[in-house]
Amino acid sequence: MEHHAPHSSSNFEGYYSKFDLPSGAHLALIICKVRGARQRPNMVSFTYVPPDATKTYQKEVWADDLQMVTFSKDNAFGLEVPGIGYARWHADSTTEYSLEHEDFSFHAKTTSRTPWSPHTNTPEALLVNLPLPLHWHVQSLASDCDFNMKLPGYDLPYADRSGKAMVHQEKNWAHSFPQAHIWIQAYDQDTKHGFCCAGGQILGMEAFLLGYRSEDLTVDFRPPFAVRVAGLSPFMSYTADWERRTFELSVQGLWQKLEIKAVAPQGSFFSLSSPFPEGHRENFLGQSFQARIEVRVFESETWWPWGGWRCVKSDVFEGGISFL
Repeated sequence: MEHHAPHSSSNFEGYYSKFDLPSGAHLALIICKVRGARQRPNMVSFTYVPPDATKTYQKEVWADDLQMVTFSKDNAFGLEVPGIGYARWHADSTTEYSLEHEDFSFHAKTTSRTPWSPHTNTPEALLVNLPLPLHWHVQSLASDCDFNMKLPGYDLPYADRSGKAMVHQEKNWAHSFPQAHIWIQAYDQDTKHGFCCAGGQILGMEAFLLGYRSEDLTVDFRPPFAVRVAGLSPFMSYTADWERRTFELSVQGLWQKLEIKAVAPQGSFFSLSSPFPEGHRENFLGQSFQARIEVRVFESETWWPWGGWRCVKSDVFEGGISFL
């Protein structure tokens, strides 16, 4: 859990938890701190998104303080927001959430965890040790949890007031959030298949981190394969159509190739605030929980690289995340 724990030397740290709720709704919970910011340095963002996105409930709280407290040498820590509550990660990677605000109440505790992969505990692998302007870590692709929630004044479905949910946990840290960023995530509770992707402009290049999971495949791509310079790359191509809310990407290594297509309907997006050096910029990002994500995995047909490709896995995820 060392990469998930606080990085006190970074300009900002943002913790994102996405809960899949019993009714088919989702909850996005973000706790983020921008150190030394002039305005809105501390944010607790609480967004409940039902299947009908026009009925989205959102409350962003600009807290006076956000303390990142280390509990022990084994990287157990807590995000403590005085007057509101906390999120705490224990040494066994279980997580507790306890938030009480006049506009919402949420309590949850995880009972399991699905780490990034058996080979590396973070999408960046060795890149996590470099002084990059932005880092991305996935703590759990899917964790079961028990929860209860209250939204006074909102007609919250009975199924989403308490019960069992699944939560995806990750974080970003570094100097500032990028001006252009793409994030896509999906997980099927029945098949245990999942996909996660993050990337965009960084250091004058376009780079991505990707991972696909199934019962028999663990496929990861990262730079130097998943990178493009001046619009050119021998390994990766992608297009993003902001007007149509679509994203397509193809990336290949020596013996594997991954193709994805994500599309989200207009009208399904809601806004989120984002961390920048001066503080959080309101309504900077758009996110949808209704994306259709198609993933295809290929393997080389020959023992030498690029000798032709054979599709070995194809998945379609409905209700995934598209983040532009």
